Amino acid sequence: MNIAKNMEAIFVAAIVIASATSFATAAVEAPAVIAVKAEATTMPTVTVTAKRLTAEEKAAL
Repeated sequence: MNIAKNMEAIFVAAIVIASATSFATAAVEAPAVIAVKAEATTMPTVTVTAKRLTAEEKAAL
């Protein structure tokens, strides 16, 4: 019950911490992004050819 009484103070403290971290990280410069284009390759595909099990074969398993 004590936490319910102090919910406003907890909320304000959370906002202050979030604001301080956003200002602190805004001052740090981000590293340059290096993008490399991949060569166009064909996607490997798998074809499964098998017969389906019959009801008797399924029951035997």
